[in-house]
Amino acid sequence: MPAFAYKAIDKKGNEMSGVVDAENETLAIAEVKNLGYFPLKIFESTKRSERRAKKKKRGISEFYIGGVKNKELVVFTRQLSTLIDAGLPLLRSMNILHAQLKPSKLRDTIEEMTEDIQAGTTFSEALAKHPKIFDRLYVNMVRAGEIGGMLEVVLNRLADYAEKRQALKRRVRGAMIYPIAVIIIAAGVVGFLMVRVVPVFAEIYADFGGTLPGPTQLLVNASNFMVTSWWLILVYISGTLIFFKILFKIPAVQRIRDRVVLKVPLISGLVVKVAVARFSRTLGTLIASGVPILQALKIVKETIGNVVIQRAIDQVHDSIREGETIAAPLEESGVFPPMVVNMIDVGEETGSLDAMLMKVADTYDAEVEAAVNALLTMMEPVIIVFLGFVVGYIVVALYLPIFMLGDAISGLQ
Repeated sequence: MPAFAYKAIDKKGNEMSGVVDAENETLAIAEVKNLGYFPLKIFESTKRSERRAKKKKRGISEFYIGGVKNKELVVFTRQLSTLIDAGLPLLRSMNILHAQLKPSKLRDTIEEMTEDIQAGTTFSEALAKHPKIFDRLYVNMVRAGEIGGMLEVVLNRLADYAEKRQALKRRVRGAMIYPIAVIIIAAGVVGFLMVRVVPVFAEIYADFGGTLPGPTQLLVNASNFMVTSWWLILVYISGTLIFFKILFKIPAVQRIRDRVVLKVPLISGLVVKVAVARFSRTLGTLIASGVPILQALKIVKETIGNVVIQRAIDQVHDSIREGETIAAPLEESGVFPPMVVNMIDVGEETGSLDAMLMKVADTYDAEVEAAVNALLTMMEPVIIVFLGFVVGYIVVALYLPIFMLGDAISGLQ
């Protein structure tokens, strides 16, 4: 089918441009009017050549640093839901959102999706072409919304889901600001003492001659290493991080790591709470949106970062495929708390599994925040005591030769 490039104005008088597919120019004009625009100029073209011309016109501006932020995606999803709920066609809604965005990766993506939809592709298929922006959860929920005729409802649920996950991340990050700031400032102070202060004392003691006490000599050696071979420290830290990053990609090592994490006293509870909150909210959102339960479980599995918990979800998947319940394999896994298993069991019996999962998610979101705050409250005095010990050691080691010299002089008298 031929493609026609057009220039038009909308109801507010803003100039618009784009591409529509039509059998002839008359039908192309009608299609532009259906979008809610008044056509000014229309001519036959191809989407490929049109896109090439736009890219050439934009030049370097089409290259963007980073991807699409979660906040941008939430706003796009919420606005698209509002426009569709107001009765606007999908294509017109996409064009409106495209027109109001500044040049960005999301704007270019919307343009490409609009062209795909105009060519006959479904919205979910157009989304699936951009997996780095729209994950499987997003695509499958939109597909279910298209099939069920409730796209605006599904988009609203997607926006709610993303906002709640982002809110939890913000609260956790906010709670971590203070201890991180303390560590950074203290590290700066210790670094300054080691690089600037300790060498001065080392020169003074070198002029006196003699043997330095063990703690002082150790401190001077560490200071010399930091001053002369600081780059080795950076190489060591970078190498260690890269080594563990590669190591943890090995499946056997991942299983060992995830088992250990679930047994560490202070951390295991937090890991389980985060996993339960994510599992419940994701599965509840998918089920409420009409995604089949087996497909929903596969998507949920991808959102969980722990191999042990992923295996428990696999057991749930196999159980449901054989006609059994969700609660039984969750209980057998030993990972999910009894209260969660009981609530899910009640949700299955009453036919309100999605609502019950959302209640579990809300409960555990609050518990995650409380657990993080409690953990950080315990960490703060430990950090302060440890840093006090480091600074105290430096001060004592620096003045220890002076104290020993004073004792020696007193002995001679």
